[in-house]
Amino acid sequence: MNRGLKRFWVVVATATVLCVLSTLAGAAMVSTDQAIDQGVADQDRARVQAFLDREDAREQLKSLGVDDLVAKDRVAGLTDGEVHALAQKLDMLPAGGELNNRQIIAVVLIVVLVVLLI
Repeated sequence: MNRGLKRFWVVVATATVLCVLSTLAGAAMVSTDQAIDQGVADQDRARVQAFLDREDAREQLKSLGVDDLVAKDRVAGLTDGEVHALAQKLDMLPAGGELNNRQIIAVVLIVVLVVLLI
């Protein structure tokens, strides 16, 4: 009798655990749009991280007093929409950078000197 009672409580305990765990687990269908959006978000996040890995970007961050690891942590904490907006801004940046007034004057002076020497 004792053995039968022990087996009964094991079955009850197992059934209870299975019932509780089955309500915690859930699955849902993922639409194609959601899967593509996640892929785009991952690509955008990788592009921003690659930008932060560049030496010139790290130097600029250091000159502004921002540690590159802190910047990477903050990018990791951004939402997908924020990362997408940041990646779009990175895409709009000029590839070679822009010349400021001092650099333009220096280029003009060098051209004038070369013309005068020839």
